[in-house]
Amino acid sequence: MLSQGALWDYDFFFSKKGMRDEDIVVLYNQRFNTVLDPAHTVEIKHRYFQDHGSDFKPIDVVVDVVRRYNGILPMAVASGGTRRNVTLQLESIGVRNLFAVVLSGDDNITPKPAPDIFLAAAKSIAVPPHLCQVFEDGDLGLEAARKAGMFVTDVRDYE
Repeated sequence: MLSQGALWDYDFFFSKKGMRDEDIVVLYNQRFNTVLDPAHTVEIKHRYFQDHGSDFKPIDVVVDVVRRYNGILPMAVASGGTRRNVTLQLESIGVRNLFAVVLSGDDNITPKPAPDIFLAAAKSIAVPPHLCQVFEDGDLGLEAARKAGMFVTDVRDYE
């Protein structure tokens, strides 16, 4: 359940993965004719996320790639989540120290489906976009990576 009695619609929220949280709540209000306060709803979401950090499950094949190529290939994280939540998730699955660069929704970069966060990540690790491989779990992120001209793997097939 969301704040103010609104029901959680997993498919809707998952389809917006990569967007700014407040923007998702605005779209939710429009789609489901609700009046959720975006800031308050996001606060509840973040509190829940932080309280359940030990519940995160790694996508093993992706973590295997990260561990295997650590120190061999430059790697970055480019997420629409808040820095605090992204860091919490990376730490909880034991890979935070394997990324020199972590970009998040807090970095004032145009969110997915714009390619900007992926292009910024590529620039930060000095790799041309067309040589980057993106591991992504949301439709908007897949679209953003393709717009950036990067190779894309939909990791939902491995969850």
